[in-house]
Amino acid sequence: MTTNTVSQGKSSTQTPSALDNFRPLIVDVAVPLGSYYLFKNAFGMSTFAALAWSSVVPAVRTLWSVVKERRTNGLAGLILVVNVVSLLLSFVSGDPRLMLAKDGAVSSTVGIGILVSVALGRPMMTAGMKPFLVKGDQAKEAAWQRLVSGRSAASTDFLRKERTFSVVWGVALLAECVARIVGAYTIPVDTMVWLGGVLMIGVMVLTFLLSGGLAAGPMEAMVRAEAEAEETAARTEVAVAA
Repeated sequence: MTTNTVSQGKSSTQTPSALDNFRPLIVDVAVPLGSYYLFKNAFGMSTFAALAWSSVVPAVRTLWSVVKERRTNGLAGLILVVNVVSLLLSFVSGDPRLMLAKDGAVSSTVGIGILVSVALGRPMMTAGMKPFLVKGDQAKEAAWQRLVSGRSAASTDFLRKERTFSVVWGVALLAECVARIVGAYTIPVDTMVWLGGVLMIGVMVLTFLLSGGLAAGPMEAMVRAEAEAEETAARTEVAVAA
């Protein structure tokens, strides 16, 4: 085997970088959400116009996935659905309580989308969790692939916790939706305006802690243990061969 062939073999099995892991979140989530605030605050567009223009990227990504890749892009599709729901709700005006409640409707759309992805066997929150567990490390990336593919003895537990992570987030967002709607119609409007932000932050912090303790933390330990076990096996094999 020539040096060139070896080089090609190594490059073909090279694991993705941290940027590769974050790319789905950047393109499918950060770009459309960031463009919404850019259009609305920097260019002074109306809420409707900003939502419409920020829907272009997720719409194109979703269509491309369906036509070219023959699969549904979960993240891009979810952001597109949220934008469409927000566009429809933006027509509603005149009732301040209803305008406060509409934020809950957006949260519920995201929550339902996450839970549906779990039911379909493709937990949507995995894309956001994986970079923090793998951290761009090639050994951990390989360990992750073995765990999710079922080739590891710990795969069953790992996949169960992967689903748990998304379920926790889906349920939390649905709970936030219910709390927002109840608050919008039972608490004074002036109070609910600032309380909505506090509620969102509180739910996010609590969900980070809960999902981390129930799923992300144990999954990180399994990835690390799998990587270390593979490294130990490789060293033993080299020692035996020598």
